[in-house]
Amino acid sequence: MPKKIILLAGPTASGKSGLAIQLAKKLNGEIINADSMQIYKEFKILSSRPINKETKKVKHHLYGVISVKKYFSAGDWLKAAKSKINQCLKTKKTPIIVGGTGLYFNTITKGISKIPNIDIKTRYIVRTLFKKLGYKKFYKKLLDIDPKVKNRILPTDSQRAQRAYEVILKTKKSLFDWTINTKSDFINYEIKKIFIDIPREELLKKISKRTESMFKNKCIEEVKKFNSLRINKVLSANKLIGVQEISTFLKGSISKDQCKELINIKTRQYAKRQNTWARGHMKNWDKLYSKDFSVLLKKTLKVIS
Repeated sequence: MPKKIILLAGPTASGKSGLAIQLAKKLNGEIINADSMQIYKEFKILSSRPINKETKKVKHHLYGVISVKKYFSAGDWLKAAKSKINQCLKTKKTPIIVGGTGLYFNTITKGISKIPNIDIKTRYIVRTLFKKLGYKKFYKKLLDIDPKVKNRILPTDSQRAQRAYEVILKTKKSLFDWTINTKSDFINYEIKKIFIDIPREELLKKISKRTESMFKNKCIEEVKKFNSLRINKVLSANKLIGVQEISTFLKGSISKDQCKELINIKTRQYAKRQNTWARGHMKNWDKLYSKDFSVLLKKTLKVIS
């Protein structure tokens, strides 16, 4: 009988964490984080990390384990996740991988190419160029040096476009040359893939509600502490939604209400990108949703069984 792994994805604020906990209780499972911002120790509130009350009910892995001062790649995540998956299976637990970072899920379902590490200097050059040109001109420039990107990376997928640029700049080979013959480490596992396909209007309400909750839970203090660390601007933790907006508020340039609205707008845009990713990369996933949580849980359990 193949070993079972459950993948649970969905846009930000869709209710993945709550569903994962209920699944873990029903299936004797443990939860493994697949959110690139919830891995950071310093961001508990702003990243919406599961709270202690929830983590006491079910064992959670890879939450708050990396310093914002460190670079942490999809390859680093896969290595850590493989260790936790095997640990769960050895102890007869069901690994439930939950999060919103599509690239992390891709490393499980499709594998990861053996691209050499990209140094911070190259990464900084690419990020600076992207900021200077904007995504449309940057993408055009990327096509000039790597035509293989065309029709494989969307101009709006800024993260992958920058990744492709830094790879060809550093290695002189296209990202897609590196990915030839790449395969998953989990071919002989039974992988159940679920995406929470929440209606847009309902998701927008959840996003606004969560932003309000963050401010009640002192997310401003979290950003103050983060800013005091003065970490390299090229590191991923700087991209967390809310860091830039709250920093602008702290400088007195915008009001608290304006800050909240900017966070809501950025979060809505991020959710839209997550849904676009799912349409392109998660075509064979089960798309599930119900406003009634108990119905959603039943639907999910039916797919998993």
